[in-house]
Amino acid sequence: MTRKEFLDMCFCSFGTSPDYPFEEDFETAVMRHADNRKWYALAMKVSRRKFGFESDEIIDVVNLKLPTEMFGSFGPTEGVHPAYHMNKLHWISVLLPDATEDVVAFLTNASFEATSSKRKPRKKA
Repeated sequence: MTRKEFLDMCFCSFGTSPDYPFEEDFETAVMRHADNRKWYALAMKVSRRKFGFESDEIIDVVNLKLPTEMFGSFGPTEGVHPAYHMNKLHWISVLLPDATEDVVAFLTNASFEATSSKRKPRKKA
């Protein structure tokens, strides 16, 4: 999956467009919820070397937040690694050139749900 395909998927699935909040960095995109402004994805360019590869190739990577019970369900063979530059207890990095579209879509949906506003149950009168 390409970066553009990822951003298009986010727009089609969740109605969100990329936000570029970092000064003088017009490549790193944040995907946020419209209501609570929480991040559910961070798209950036990172060297493969940061993930233990013997390559300086710069690739598109997406950081996603997952519920703790999902950690360990995916691994490097699916293009999923511990998060680069984020809390590794809550975030993962998905290498877009290495992951299938199904894996990216599933994990992005899980991240969107994990970061959505939680509705509190109403108290009965």
